[in-house]
Amino acid sequence: MSEDRISIVIGFSTAPNEDVARALGEKLVREGLAACVNVVPDIRSIYVWKGEIVEDSESLMIIKTRKDLVDKVRQVFEKEHPYEVPELIFIDVVGGHKPYIEWVIENTKDEGG
Repeated sequence: MSEDRISIVIGFSTAPNEDVARALGEKLVREGLAACVNVVPDIRSIYVWKGEIVEDSESLMIIKTRKDLVDKVRQVFEKEHPYEVPELIFIDVVGGHKPYIEWVIENTKDEGG
């Protein structure tokens, strides 16, 4: 597959703490499902859960991967993430620094091959 036709995405997820976020991030990178996962510790999340407003300390994961790997990343989260309903959303990357985009592609597994 030509690199010009491979799309990359940025994924966002939260975890209950930095250790869980690091473990998930390391698994994704080790398995070639992400080129990089940034872990941002100690964010505050305010959300509605089961009819109540909740405020928690969490860690944010920023996941850089190929669009064609989104389903495999989702499978890891369904199996490994401790939340009943983990956040996992992806945003298409438009433009970007070509050498960085190429690095993401080179450091994730090729689902086409």
